Amino acid sequence: MTASRKESPPTVFVLDFGAQYAQLIARRVRECHVYSEIVPYSVDADTLARRDPAGIILSGGPASVYEPGAPDCDERIFKLGVPVLGICYGQQLMAQTLGGEVGHTEVGEYGKTDVSVVEPGVLLEGLPEKTTAWMSHRDAVTKPPPGFVVTASSSNSPVAAMEDPDDGFFAVQFHPEVVHTPRGMDVMRNFLYHACETQPTWTPLGIVDSSIEQIQAQVGSAQVVCALSGGVDSAVAALLVHKAVGDQLTCIFVDHGLLREGEAEQVVDTFKQHFHVELIHVDARERFFRELAGVTDPEQKRKIIGGEFIRIFEEVAKGLGDVRYLVQGTLYPDVIESGGERSQRAASTIKTHHNVGGLPEDMAFELVEPLRNLFKDEVRRVGEELGLPPEIVWRQPFPGPGLAVRIIGEVTEERVGIVRRADAIVRDELRRAGLEREIWQAFAVLPALRSVGVQGDERTYAYPIVVRAVTSEDAMTADWARLDHAVLERISNRITAEVAGVNRVVYDVTSKPPGTIEWE
Repeated sequence: MTASRKESPPTVFVLDFGAQYAQLIARRVRECHVYSEIVPYSVDADTLARRDPAGIILSGGPASVYEPGAPDCDERIFKLGVPVLGICYGQQLMAQTLGGEVGHTEVGEYGKTDVSVVEPGVLLEGLPEKTTAWMSHRDAVTKPPPGFVVTASSSNSPVAAMEDPDDGFFAVQFHPEVVHTPRGMDVMRNFLYHACETQPTWTPLGIVDSSIEQIQAQVGSAQVVCALSGGVDSAVAALLVHKAVGDQLTCIFVDHGLLREGEAEQVVDTFKQHFHVELIHVDARERFFRELAGVTDPEQKRKIIGGEFIRIFEEVAKGLGDVRYLVQGTLYPDVIESGGERSQRAASTIKTHHNVGGLPEDMAFELVEPLRNLFKDEVRRVGEELGLPPEIVWRQPFPGPGLAVRIIGEVTEERVGIVRRADAIVRDELRRAGLEREIWQAFAVLPALRSVGVQGDERTYAYPIVVRAVTSEDAMTADWARLDHAVLERISNRITAEVAGVNRVVYDVTSKPPGTIEWE
């Protein structure tokens, strides 16, 4: 089965200058139903030109544009004839590059700031004369480049916004991408729809249609296997590929013994009974526990699990004919965190994702990753479009290595049983409290250490359980969830009463950054 490759959607590129909000900018563009991608600030103009960008956004960043070694971009980007929006550091870089002036202000602006719209122009059209915006800077544009019009100002930023619509240049000192700028999405839409003249075509149905054509073009008539884990990512990836190539796809569900309570049964039932997808169920629990024995390093755990998955797929695939392709539910944040796409400033790998960096180099498959450019919320919308049951579409994120990376220390069957039961209690109590949709992710962590306690008037020496619950939009940043104390009390009481081997429950109040969502 073959098909011509569908044209790529109009793309707005976000140049990442080290801003904590670069991913958020890309998400906001997609929320306007326009496709976006993050690229390093060092990308050259020729590379961008070959992708025929609909627009370019220069992100914020922590540096000062006038300092030696400050991040810079290829000046030819401003000569591509493509609309460019500069945000915070991006505004200052645009000003300096095009002949304006940037200086250090005596008083910085941080947080919510009153902004006066002087001249709406294109970017601020529809905003009131007085508005609120989120600022985070000590440097500011003190003189706009020739040809620019100042469109907004604040008490400490005489050039809070500026533009040269004839040449397609727009810039703001504030951050329109954050929720603390109430009219920020209006600014984004004005840039996308009026400056870039894009259409809101990046929709779930459009994603499904384009993904199907791309899968067909890549796979042709070859046989495909899918690494089905039971989470929403692999489930959506499997259904997209099944919709594209039909019975050329065989799903392989490997039960490594590290899944959540009841998950294996639900996966088999959904795909065999509901979607009638060819599914091979492999019980490999003993194999994985054997390979993980004595291993405590989290990166080694991930690589062992990733390697064993591939070895099992290769073994099963031998009986399926000429299988050339392996489907995985890799997401855009996975790629970014694993160092697959990053700025020069942030060139370190935060952690190896099972779907990205944990695979052996000698594997016999070519990867098919239809979700590689999607954020989690987009995957959920695509899942709804494909008809996935709500209990799978809205299932909380779960790492590929499963409960192995929720045990700090050696993975044993006993410890997995403890953390699995505690995890089920956490999720059950949040469901009872009606918080399932409000919480991005909630789970239990088992540190492999023991502490003294007292249960039934007797001294105990047992494990603690760490409860982790966070709110987030895309897992790139996260805040710890302010759960009601009554909910936490029920979770604690149930875990210590119902889970043998646990005598203490603590709650993690760390955001991301500085921590990650998962403990390993």
